[in-house]
Amino acid sequence: MKALVAAHRKPKQHPLGGPAARTAATLALASAATATLFEGSGHAEPKLTPAQVKAKVDQLYHDAEVATEAYDGTKEKADATERSLSELRDEAARRTERLNTARNALGSLAAAQYRSGGVAPELQLILSSDPKRYLDDAAFAERAGDRTATTVAGVRRQLAELDRLHARAEGKLTQLRGQQSTLRKQKSDIQSKITSAEALLAQLTAPERDSYEKAETAGANQPAGAASADRARAARSADAPRTPLAAVPGSRAAAAVAFAYSALGKPYVWGATGPSSFDCSGLTQAAWRSAGVQLPRTTYTQINVGSRVPRSQLAPGDLVFFYSGISHVGLYIGGGQMIHAPHPGAPVRIAPIDQMPFAGAARPA
Repeated sequence: MKALVAAHRKPKQHPLGGPAARTAATLALASAATATLFEGSGHAEPKLTPAQVKAKVDQLYHDAEVATEAYDGTKEKADATERSLSELRDEAARRTERLNTARNALGSLAAAQYRSGGVAPELQLILSSDPKRYLDDAAFAERAGDRTATTVAGVRRQLAELDRLHARAEGKLTQLRGQQSTLRKQKSDIQSKITSAEALLAQLTAPERDSYEKAETAGANQPAGAASADRARAARSADAPRTPLAAVPGSRAAAAVAFAYSALGKPYVWGATGPSSFDCSGLTQAAWRSAGVQLPRTTYTQINVGSRVPRSQLAPGDLVFFYSGISHVGLYIGGGQMIHAPHPGAPVRIAPIDQMPFAGAARPA
């Protein structure tokens, strides 16, 4: 009987079974789609305005230039370390040659002793493949004759000097490897910032890019010009009369200014010092080098050369520096203008010095 009742009992339905379940599922899918739509629109990256792109690009180029100056400083140190290492190795080679000459003299002495009745044990050992082992025995010089003692004492000194040279060379090699590792990291940082700036500029339409380039060359408180405007400006400068060199204080300053004019239109390449491309401090260094004055490599070291000059007393040939971190430099040419290498994509050009925050000026001696 219980089984019969159970057989006729209606099966228990799930609260959302049948039509109700289908309706609920439809509503849930619609709700999810709506939520996804709003979520996607809420998190979509808004398109930057040309002004916002410009601000971000300016900052990226500025950061890249700061990193470039750090790279230039590290590169200068690495080059000096490499030269020092090369000099140490050359000196070690010269001392090794002198040591071999001294050992040959001992060999001649040993041969003479052999002809006269045999070779002294001490000479046998010093002419072996490991003379240093025997030279550690301080009693040797006392047992040898005067001539032998003097020669062996010289060999002892040369071996000690070679040891010191090799230790210094190892230290320099370790230092150089560390500097090269830093250079690789700085190079990667610079390239990353430049790539980011180029990606932002690629988002602009042709009219927006044109507006961007006009803003870059608009004058006061604007960054350095874009490539197309710079090429036009450089072409005009090439046809215009050169700066009146009579106004330049001294022949060296005149030569530096003349060099800067000759570099107009050449590309900015970070780390470059010419002759076909420059970064900002590379240009000023090359300009003054042409005048016979060797400047240090970076902006933050160039500002310490010669004498500091107030803005009101600037003269053609002076170095003008910008930003609180002294991360940019140009060569003053008079009339509130300078020649500088602005940033990637903008070749060497003439620009007003009030384009950037003025930080100081120096006049090379």
